[in-house]
Amino acid sequence: MINKDQIADQYKLIQDEISAALESLDGKAKFQEEIWEREGGGGGRTRIIQHGDILEKGGVNFSAVYGKLPEAIKKAFAVEEDDFFATGVSIVIHPNNPWVPIIHMNIRYFELNEELRWFGGGIDLTPHYVIEEDAQYFHQELKKVCDQFKDSFYQEFKDWADQYFFIKHRNETRGIGGIFYDKLTPSKAGISNEAIFDFSCALGRAFPKIYAELVNRNRAKEYTEEEKQWQLLRRGRYVEFNLVYDSGTKFGLETNGRIESILMSLPEQANWFYNFIPKSDSLEEKTLSLLKKGVQWV
Repeated sequence: MINKDQIADQYKLIQDEISAALESLDGKAKFQEEIWEREGGGGGRTRIIQHGDILEKGGVNFSAVYGKLPEAIKKAFAVEEDDFFATGVSIVIHPNNPWVPIIHMNIRYFELNEELRWFGGGIDLTPHYVIEEDAQYFHQELKKVCDQFKDSFYQEFKDWADQYFFIKHRNETRGIGGIFYDKLTPSKAGISNEAIFDFSCALGRAFPKIYAELVNRNRAKEYTEEEKQWQLLRRGRYVEFNLVYDSGTKFGLETNGRIESILMSLPEQANWFYNFIPKSDSLEEKTLSLLKKGVQWV
């Protein structure tokens, strides 16, 4: 049976693999690493890349923390247990070029005891401009990973992502979704804990190939100042979701997590324009029309 230390070790290795791949993809910037310890138990490795040829700001973080659950989290999880262990890898990349999409990935494991343990995670894409061919490629690749483990996973987790990455106060999705799953156990997934763990690792290792393809399709495209301003507005929507709705952000703050690591998902710069209305028949208007739940890309 897979144990928490083996899971943490494999996630740490995946962090190394993704960090190296992103440095190679950018070709200029290198990650800065900070090793940190959490008061109460555990710690992690925060890796930040900034001011690259492609990557304006990005983070590839690993953590393995333990300790006592705060009362608010116990109530949210509907558990009585106090002692917890959590480990995972979390990634957010904000590119320079508006034609290159923001991407987020997270794979995580949470344990209270042998009976109460689960996996969560997913990958989702937030293009500043939705390019339909890229969206189709992205979802096809995620489906390939899901199909290795269970035929129903892709559609189930795709629908879950549509629901989760929805900005209610804007009535729009954060991007074009992807896949998302949470509190996944053998009884819910229909596969063993070991298979769920293998699935999470396969997802993590699919990330570099998927993102490199999307970057290389768009990295050389020129852009206007107007398109750059639209990118900053879309980043603002990203910030709104992460600060208002994201469960990982909330968990980190509630469990006395490291603030710099928790908020590494925020871009270096974002804008909020008052009552922005895109021009009729513009690419901006088209993008907004596709930020809806239930769009089937494959």
